[in-house]
Amino acid sequence: MTESLLLTADRGAVRTITVNRPDKLNALNAATLDALLAAFDAAAADETVRVIVLTGAGPKAFVAGADIAEMTDLPPVAGRDFSQRGQRLMRRIETFPKPVIARINGFALGGGLELAMACHLRVAADTAKIGQPEINLGLIPGFGGTQRLLRLAGRAATLELCLTGSPVVADRALALGIVNKVAAADALDEAIDALADQLAQAAPLALRGILDCIHVGGECAMEEGLAYETAQFGLMFATDDMREGTRAFLDRRKPAFAGR
Repeated sequence: MTESLLLTADRGAVRTITVNRPDKLNALNAATLDALLAAFDAAAADETVRVIVLTGAGPKAFVAGADIAEMTDLPPVAGRDFSQRGQRLMRRIETFPKPVIARINGFALGGGLELAMACHLRVAADTAKIGQPEINLGLIPGFGGTQRLLRLAGRAATLELCLTGSPVVADRALALGIVNKVAAADALDEAIDALADQLAQAAPLALRGILDCIHVGGECAMEEGLAYETAQFGLMFATDDMREGTRAFLDRRKPAFAGR
């Protein structure tokens, strides 16, 4: 069951995880949430994997939302549990120690946008549609949408998207800061591969340090964030990668980082 819900493929140090429910526009049900969590746990433990690309199967959708058919008859406690299940996955991705890129190839709505926003970077096809339409179902975002969208796009845009439920096109999502880059649909894979390869060639321990600093700094006071950054900066001096990077710079050659 789990294997059919997700597809995984490795290209060098880049692992692509694909939500594989194209007939449901890759909607997130409980089993898919659990499968994704297990897939990210496996990628974290695999030292050969340096970058994750997360996407959806088929040409229409990244993830079109949570599975409404599964949600519609849930009692309140089960609804809360479903929200917590989704938030557990989103938090795992958000705090993941390796860069995670969302490849937004189509609809990223509701839980799909929440999934994309938990990733560290987002690249969208110019045909993508992005939004939080839960209001149209008599619901609110439940996988962290109100909080992450607020931090990415600000109060005005978050109120607009959540209160109206109207999606925005990729270019507007870029202007609002929801996505990092927009590429032509037929050039999306090229853009994703270039970004993933760049990250895969970077120093893994430094990448992790940056991810940790930004995550911690986003949730604490400035002085605490600065102290954490200083501690992480000092730790880099214990790594072989730091020696390799600085020597390569002085030798005017490309560094070869080993993650040590």
